Amino acid sequence: MADEIKYEYKTVQTVRGTDGLVISKMRKDGWEVVEQSQGALRSTLTFRRPKKPLPWPLVGAGAAVLAIIAIVIGTAAALSDGDEQKDEAAKPAVDASDKPSATPTPTAAERAAVEVITPENNSELAALLKASDTCDEANADFAIKYAGRTIAFNGSIVNMAPHGDYETRYDFLLGPGDNGSNTTVGPAFQYEDVNVAELSLTGKDVPAALGVGDKFRFVAQVVDFNAVQCLFHLDPVSTETR
Repeated sequence: MADEIKYEYKTVQTVRGTDGLVISKMRKDGWEVVEQSQGALRSTLTFRRPKKPLPWPLVGAGAAVLAIIAIVIGTAAALSDGDEQKDEAAKPAVDASDKPSATPTPTAAERAAVEVITPENNSELAALLKASDTCDEANADFAIKYAGRTIAFNGSIVNMAPHGDYETRYDFLLGPGDNGSNTTVGPAFQYEDVNVAELSLTGKDVPAALGVGDKFRFVAQVVDFNAVQCLFHLDPVSTETR
């Protein structure tokens, strides 16, 4: 049906107890909740909002342009058809290396999915890493907008402690910069319930043991922001010594 509403969808993970904050922020941008799944620690929220239709003048103009293009292509094909057989014998053999690549050009969405966000290519991350309030609303805004995306920044271990009763799994608190436990700017980034192997340590002089103050290039996936604890949750991708 021509009047059928078409929707775009977005899925966001939140720490249980912060669902209301996330839902409120998404509603301001026109999203509505269509599904809510409760996990032991995190919730998964699915939102949708109507896609913006193209203005009718643009739709009509686009159809007219396509019609003209089709006529031109058809005419050109008819005119050139008779000459193809004569020209074919005169064409030099084409080397396989000269043929265009069959690999399709990635779409903007595909490029965004693999692009690593850094302070150098993203002004929002650059500002976030310099913020003085770990509970600032900008943390939640960034976590919602870039959930599932990968970020990279230079930072250090602010604190580390065993996760629960485990002896080899830890909760790491990370901060931007080189100041370890004296870090006073940026979000309180947390790796929760991970072992050392999951950090994927790389680089020169990989330490045999980790401690507060150790400096790394952290590459991690954005998970969510806990507004109650003021913790910005990340999942480790790689950790390079520096």
